[in-house]
Amino acid sequence: MHAAPTLGLILPPDQAPERFLEVARAADAADVPELWLWEDCFGQSGTSTAAAVLAATPRIRVGLGLMPVPLRNVALTAMEIATIARMFPDRFLPGIGHGVLEWMTQAGVRAASPLTLLDEQARALRALLSGDEVSADGRYVRLDRVQLRWPAPAVPPLLIGGGRPKTLALAGELGDGIILAGDMTPGEGAEETRAAVAIVRAAREAAGLPPESAVVQFAGVRADASADEVRRLRSVYGAAGATSVPLLPLDGEGRPESGDGILRLAETIGAAT
Repeated sequence: MHAAPTLGLILPPDQAPERFLEVARAADAADVPELWLWEDCFGQSGTSTAAAVLAATPRIRVGLGLMPVPLRNVALTAMEIATIARMFPDRFLPGIGHGVLEWMTQAGVRAASPLTLLDEQARALRALLSGDEVSADGRYVRLDRVQLRWPAPAVPPLLIGGGRPKTLALAGELGDGIILAGDMTPGEGAEETRAAVAIVRAAREAAGLPPESAVVQFAGVRADASADEVRRLRSVYGAAGATSVPLLPLDGEGRPESGDGILRLAETIGAAT
């Protein structure tokens, strides 16, 4: 029997940056295991927010799902991840992915082949985080004997976000886990989770890797949901293969909660853990 998934709280960029620390401290005090951030365009920077939250809390793990690779040079991403991982060992869960392609177009960085870009960045990033000297002459990633000066002694898991089959397979082959956004409608999406997990496991087995890996499934829930409702969501997604279920608090109209409801949900998640 598999262990129940870890519960978490999603703190979306609908919150003003100055409110993040208040919510993070409340979540930590409520014993929420994980707090997840999004690097949405054109909101808060993901790594700076993650570092601030980690510095402001003594215990909670912070996930970043995800850093859009078109926006980022892979050497800079490696430097940021390694720096945070050294400062806060075993508390940072970084993720990378395509990002929202419309936003990448707005920023002038949309790649002609998003899958090739993600593949090249993931391979280079894994090597850099492991302390290797990396040279690459790819379609998108070009590095000349780049090596981190301060690699993290304990390399954090590299999570890759995706939804379509080719990205899921790439995540299975190159990542330590997958981030699934899925349908944010409360209680929906478990079948999609199960199908995604099957693709990831098949890719890992084809690459000669153990089939099991981290599966982070984002899910929406009413901000005033009860502890029993939260536990039910954890059970539903856990049965589909999720190992972590961060919850996005929604208001009565199904939009991300931007008021005190997020603090109420933090208390509920802590009680349900």
